[in-house]
Amino acid sequence: MIPQRVLGITGLSVSRMGLGLAALGRPGYINLGHAQDLKALSQTAMAEQSQQILAEAYKLGIRYFDAARSYGLAEAFLAHWLEAEQPKDIVIGSKWGYTYTANWQVEAKNHEVKEHSLSNLNNQWQESKAQLDTWLNLYQIHSATLESGVLENKELLERLFELKQTGLFIGLSTSGTNQAQTLELALKIEKSGERLFDTVQASFNLFERSAGKTLELAHREGMGIIIKEAIANGRLSKRNQAAEVQPLLAEATKLEVNPDALALAWVLRHDWVDVVLSGAATKDQLRENVKAFDLDQENLENLEGLEQNPEVYWKKRSALNWN
Repeated sequence: MIPQRVLGITGLSVSRMGLGLAALGRPGYINLGHAQDLKALSQTAMAEQSQQILAEAYKLGIRYFDAARSYGLAEAFLAHWLEAEQPKDIVIGSKWGYTYTANWQVEAKNHEVKEHSLSNLNNQWQESKAQLDTWLNLYQIHSATLESGVLENKELLERLFELKQTGLFIGLSTSGTNQAQTLELALKIEKSGERLFDTVQASFNLFERSAGKTLELAHREGMGIIIKEAIANGRLSKRNQAAEVQPLLAEATKLEVNPDALALAWVLRHDWVDVVLSGAATKDQLRENVKAFDLDQENLENLEGLEQNPEVYWKKRSALNWN
């Protein structure tokens, strides 16, 4: 079984690996080779595939599941599984801030639109609540950045404090080259001595490590730490054969494991990480990801040289094609 731990000061018991539903709730996504992971692109086929992966994740010991309003039908797929299976001892997180606009088309011009307004928070909160009801534990700002101004919108922050008073935990996810600065600002937001944000979900992997020290600080201050994009949207998997990933591929071959397990294990070696998300879309991927817990931490020393300049990393990420 996957190890468990408490998610910061929330008191919630979570598995150290969670399942992110970005690749399961919509036919288009930026993971390398996403199209070949899908049995079919219809809503019915993807609903069936999502149910199979959710069941497999739970069987393997995953107890944290992460969705978002912009992940197509991810919340609906998750809600169907929850109602059908009534799983025990799980934690559910979702996010607001992006609206899915692709209309189930992989070739859509725009797949999602970002809007960090108070009206969008209120609308998407009602939508998430309608789907996930009492299952929802954690509601996060999706991709909070300094540029969006979301952390300086007093009315919006006040609304998040109101939601927090209902027993909901509040988090934020970060992206881009200013993840650390965004988190530093978030740590300062409080009311009557109570900090607003209980958790942060950040990109942190062998390539992109710029937020590491700030994430460690946030963990020491009681914030729950959830890591996304640990495999860098497939760039830290065998689907990427570019020079940037060759040391990882070579080490994985030597250890007779898939590189994604090695990349996940490297993230998990940081004790301040509470949960690392798997973005698996197939059972085989999920089973390989879980093997991260079987790897000896000493085998990870040869991977320290893969770090990239954040500007380079995020430029490459922004250039990834959908599917």
